[in-house]
Amino acid sequence: MLDGRIRTADVTARNEHVVSALQAAPPRHPGAVVQVLLAQLLFGWVFGSELTFELPDNAKQCFYQDITVGTKCTLEFQVVTGGHYDVDCRLEDADGVVLYKEMKKQYDSFTFTAAKNGTYKFCFSNEFSTFTHKTVYFDFQVGEDPPLFPNENRVTALTQMESACVSIHEALKSVIDYQTHFRLREAQGRSRAEDLNTRVAFWSIGEAFILLVVSISQVVLLRSFFSDKKTTTTRVGS
Repeated sequence: MLDGRIRTADVTARNEHVVSALQAAPPRHPGAVVQVLLAQLLFGWVFGSELTFELPDNAKQCFYQDITVGTKCTLEFQVVTGGHYDVDCRLEDADGVVLYKEMKKQYDSFTFTAAKNGTYKFCFSNEFSTFTHKTVYFDFQVGEDPPLFPNENRVTALTQMESACVSIHEALKSVIDYQTHFRLREAQGRSRAEDLNTRVAFWSIGEAFILLVVSISQVVLLRSFFSDKKTTTTRVGS
């Protein structure tokens, strides 16, 4: 069993650094403002973890995430290739209490709020498969997206540039979600097409072999019908 650990502290620190830089030294030129806002757009939604990995037959893969109490989390997964496109999934809290458990699921999504601090564990199992490995994609979102601007919740209204940046931020997040969805569909469709192509190729080879054997058998059988048979005569002496 392989274990993986997901960390987002470095990304959070980088995002906070951008925010503090904006607060400490507000840029005087519009170009600098745009650069800072673009940096915010780039680091605004990286608090989730996405991964596509190979899950061999009779194997189990687990991942761990440190979560604080009251944090809203969402686990979404999908089997991209392999077998019947199904996998077992299990999610446990810091005390080992099972929060989510499904058997042989092709895809699913589960949202929960952490009830306690600690390390949460979620595992994908392919132990029920004896010879088929799977390719699994998952997206584990921890917490809500931070505000795009440090003073976004202020009483005064946002400026026109800030409102435009917030709109672009939300639109780009939707674009990323759609792109991920269509990439998964494309990968799954390509896998099905390649599997079907392989089956058709083997079936065609089998049919060609059977046709060859039947043709040879028919030729041999027809030649046996029209071949001259030698007759022997025996004289009986008186």
